[in-house]
Amino acid sequence: MTTTQRSAAKPGGGNQKLRTAIAAGVGAAIENYDFAAFGTASALYLGAAFFSAADPIMGTLMAFLTFGVGFLARPFGGVVGGHLGDRYGRKPVLVMSLIVMGSSTFAMGLLPTYAQIGVLAPILLVTVRLIQGLAYGAEWGGAVMMTFEHAPRRQKGVYSAVPQAGTPTGIALATVVFLFSVQLGGEWAWRVPFLASAVLIGVGIFIRLKIEESPDFEEAKGKGEILASPVKEAVSREWATILRIIALRLVESCGYYVVATFLLSHIKTNHPDTENVTLIALLLAATIAIPMVIVSGALSDRFGRKRVYMFGVLASIAFGFPMFMLTNGGNELAIILVFVIGISVIWASVAGVQGAWFGELFPTNTRTSGVSLGYQLAASIAGFSPFIVGVLTAALGWIGGSTFYVLIAVIGLIGVVATRETWRGGKSRLTGESEVAKADQAREIGAAVK
Repeated sequence: MTTTQRSAAKPGGGNQKLRTAIAAGVGAAIENYDFAAFGTASALYLGAAFFSAADPIMGTLMAFLTFGVGFLARPFGGVVGGHLGDRYGRKPVLVMSLIVMGSSTFAMGLLPTYAQIGVLAPILLVTVRLIQGLAYGAEWGGAVMMTFEHAPRRQKGVYSAVPQAGTPTGIALATVVFLFSVQLGGEWAWRVPFLASAVLIGVGIFIRLKIEESPDFEEAKGKGEILASPVKEAVSREWATILRIIALRLVESCGYYVVATFLLSHIKTNHPDTENVTLIALLLAATIAIPMVIVSGALSDRFGRKRVYMFGVLASIAFGFPMFMLTNGGNELAIILVFVIGISVIWASVAGVQGAWFGELFPTNTRTSGVSLGYQLAASIAGFSPFIVGVLTAALGWIGGSTFYVLIAVIGLIGVVATRETWRGGKSRLTGESEVAKADQAREIGAAVK
């Protein structure tokens, strides 16, 4: 009996699958709470606090640029986290990345402002932001691939979507805190959300310490298949797949940040009395997106990864221009509708598929490295999308922002067409499919017998 089979035969093996998915989802919620808090603060407060209070537009653009800087570190985090995850195991990376991410976010709530220490304030902000990005880059691949590898063979889509549902959960939590903190006024309006993350970090670490190591990793380790340099192997043998993941990720990530970060600022600038409405719209959209992400993953188990992803990409192309046209007038119902469509429908439909689809494109011994690298390289580009759209909108009006959104969706369409289907009719076509399928079947039979 292999190491994997022995692990699967432990009491509560079925519960371990769900426990792992929830642990990854909770961690993802905390990570995205941190990033959402910074994104919302960038749109509403950080420009004046750390850059230029005299020129609100320039201050906001600089805050967006700092928001993007954090994404530059994510590929490096993906490389480090992917290497460690494929070399030494998924679990240690999950715990350490959460500790670093949480510490940097808490530190943001303590930073002095430009009025207090001058130019050193934005330097400290950028430094902490880089550390935060590094930790997040190491986080995603390990969390989602851990869930993917624990999941039942026929339900990898829905299980792998649970960590992705952590993204809107984190957004919803951050938005709730901001709706409270804005009532405090002054610096507390943006400091409280960062400081409040300390509670979530403690909960997340406790939960992650309870999960078991990936059975796929343990099996590969038992067979002597662990590579000395998994990142190098992934790049040399799977570079085309990594490029496809970048294209697929851009439409999801850029689309989300245009709606959830740039539009938040754009609407407030043009209609100052709608600040609470936009936050409520973001909260509503994020709340609806939580189940919708999981539904998307379940649909990909039923109809295939490409079909569900294609729907989201085509919807993005169709939504680019109406999105700005509906919000330009400041109508509250139109603003809520745009956030719901952009996040709850379009973003959720593609985000829920990524964990399973990306995981099925790589063998076990390079899976975390390959997926993390592609995912985070795309993120390093997408993080600047609020800044890019801000510049385009300032120069060309709202048409510039809409054009950018549509062009990114077209790149995503190319990615969908170029990437093979890995799930059809209940049968997976993974890289190294026969070995993975046998291992999954053995785990399911062992758990059922037990």
